[in-house]
Amino acid sequence: MFDAIYYLAVVLLLALAVFGLLFVAKKQLGLGTSSPGFRLFGPKPEHRIGVVDHVSVDGKRRLILLRRDDVEHLIMTGGPVDVVIETGIVPQSPPRQVHDDVLADLAANPYALDTPTLASREG
Repeated sequence: MFDAIYYLAVVLLLALAVFGLLFVAKKQLGLGTSSPGFRLFGPKPEHRIGVVDHVSVDGKRRLILLRRDDVEHLIMTGGPVDVVIETGIVPQSPPRQVHDDVLADLAANPYALDTPTLASREG
């Protein structure tokens, strides 16, 4: 009886040692990084989709402008069927920044951007 318990304990310890070695090897080699626990505590991925703007059309329906991978899509929701109104909209470029040197030039010569007068058109 004692021999059976002894052999069972040895087999159990060997199994635990093998599982422990496999776990350590997995961690050292970086395997299994796609496990749910890794995704839960790891770095968050970049968002590829987002709501750019939305507006209510009436009490039930609304227009939503979505952006996915730098392409915008206009959809209408809330009616009997959701409708894609326009797809593949290229977003507008952000407004250009005015640099300090341009502002300094305008401060020195405030009339630099004025429209031409009639006298300068005639000559």
